[in-house]
Amino acid sequence: MSDAGSTLRNRKPATSESAQDDTPDVAKKLAAVAPKPESGSFLSFLFLVFGVVSLTAFAVAAGRYLYYQNPADYFWPKPREPWAAVPGEAEWVVDFAADLEKRNAVVAAFKHAWSAYERDAMGDDEYHPIARKGTNLTEAGGIGYTVIDSIDTMLIMGLTDEYDRARHWVENSMSFDRDADFNTFEARLLSAYELSDGDELFLARAVDLADRMLPVFDTPSGLPYSRVNLATRVGSPDPDHRGLVSTAEAATLQLEFRYLGYLTDNLDYWDKVENVMKVISQARLPKGLTPIFMNFEVGKFITSEIRLGSRADSYFEYLLKQYLQTGSVETNYRLMYDDAMQAIHDNLIEVSKRQKLTYTVEIHPRRQMASPEMSWVRTLKQDHLVCFLGGSLMLGATTAHARPSAAGSVSIPPNESQLSPVGQRDWTTGANLIETCVDTYRTATGLSPEIVHFREGIDSGKGDWYIKDAKPPGEPPVYDARYILRPETVESLFIAWRLTGHPKYRRYGWEIFQAIETHCRVPGGGYASVLNVEEVPVTWEDKMETFLMMADVTQSETLKYLYLLFSDETVLPLDQYVFNTEAHPLPIFRPTARAGHF
Repeated sequence: MSDAGSTLRNRKPATSESAQDDTPDVAKKLAAVAPKPESGSFLSFLFLVFGVVSLTAFAVAAGRYLYYQNPADYFWPKPREPWAAVPGEAEWVVDFAADLEKRNAVVAAFKHAWSAYERDAMGDDEYHPIARKGTNLTEAGGIGYTVIDSIDTMLIMGLTDEYDRARHWVENSMSFDRDADFNTFEARLLSAYELSDGDELFLARAVDLADRMLPVFDTPSGLPYSRVNLATRVGSPDPDHRGLVSTAEAATLQLEFRYLGYLTDNLDYWDKVENVMKVISQARLPKGLTPIFMNFEVGKFITSEIRLGSRADSYFEYLLKQYLQTGSVETNYRLMYDDAMQAIHDNLIEVSKRQKLTYTVEIHPRRQMASPEMSWVRTLKQDHLVCFLGGSLMLGATTAHARPSAAGSVSIPPNESQLSPVGQRDWTTGANLIETCVDTYRTATGLSPEIVHFREGIDSGKGDWYIKDAKPPGEPPVYDARYILRPETVESLFIAWRLTGHPKYRRYGWEIFQAIETHCRVPGGGYASVLNVEEVPVTWEDKMETFLMMADVTQSETLKYLYLLFSDETVLPLDQYVFNTEAHPLPIFRPTARAGHF
């Protein structure tokens, strides 16, 4: 920040209209706590879409929204011409009305899982739905991770009774004074603060947590440690990767700390995470490539895998989101985003040989035998984590890469003339990546494996992707074959739905939800991971991955995006909110201090 004495905000954001009548009572508050879009802002495309010659528009929602009634000139992804030629795909009517039956089914699923957790493990960090017990992240006790991660979902879904009990626990039982090391993570209570009309309890808890986390930035470079003792307020490195921090860990605190700085006028929160982005920007390799590990002593990348999945995903996800979060005034994040997306297209995007599926590859370093030389090997492997990228690219195309003449008025769905050449490229790649991610759900269970590999041109097999070293049914499955309730594909479906109104995205989401209900739902409450997506009946795993937490209990992220997919467009509109990597919404705001100009 250039002016340490300047403030980040002058007042709370202005309010906007409430949601439609079929929205739950608590959820109706969402529009009231969100800032109005700036006049002329590119983000107003969800609120006002200008007519385009040769297309007929019609008004819905009391005349506040304009959409194409017959979007025959919709910008179709050109590399996937067969997709556009499917009967019924070329034309559709945009209708954002809530699908109440499906939305209510998602709410019932959340209540099924939450009630089991509340019954058996209230306040514990994790829940094991088969054993019906909770566990904590450390021997010193937990911090209520599951409760923290679920409160904003209750507010969004209008679950007043569940919310009141959860809030009571936060007020009377929550404690961060735990003498143990925790993984560095986000101050998630800020979404609860925002969606509860500014309940000061959540802001106070978020400040307490953030203050305990600030020491993670006390490294020579300012890159954060991977762990922090919340009681002693001392950061420490990952014991398995001494001296290193993953790129995702380093760049996953930005949205929360920036917004906390805005709310409290405490520039220390803002400066710490902005310095991280400055270090990463200065350390980037030629052509924008970003390895998955950095040395926090010197602030440089080390030789390590280049990929978009684990240990890297949040970095790429947050480049665009940081730019959007502050009303698109921080141009440096836009430049970093453009550079990264260009590098991805130049080096990591591939198209399969037969089905023409768009996917991403990884680049791994290999040292030559008896030689100091290093070579780089492309691996045709894609994690489910990468499936966030499809929706992100489509959102970037209609915001950061709308043509100047269309900024703030990109239609839903967009017309080719409204997107710059880069925007057209990103929209095409994003839409096609979503189709690929949906294709990985075409398994015996209808659930996607954790990791897929793609076939070389000479490989034999029924499809273009496969589970590496897959075992036949009845044998112990490989890790890649499991489904652990990941939200990334559903996140992209939600974004694509909001940007196009195409009914197929709701259809895909409903198919995924039905597969979850069929194969992951535990009768006594909760949802379990599936060990092998190609084996029916399934075998469950009653073990929580640390990163999942609530995702294994209620699939909080997955269910939240499914709920939004089947809600009307006034609930958390994309021109008023950004979602952090755990699906917690934070409002878009305009800082008064000069920021993002490192």
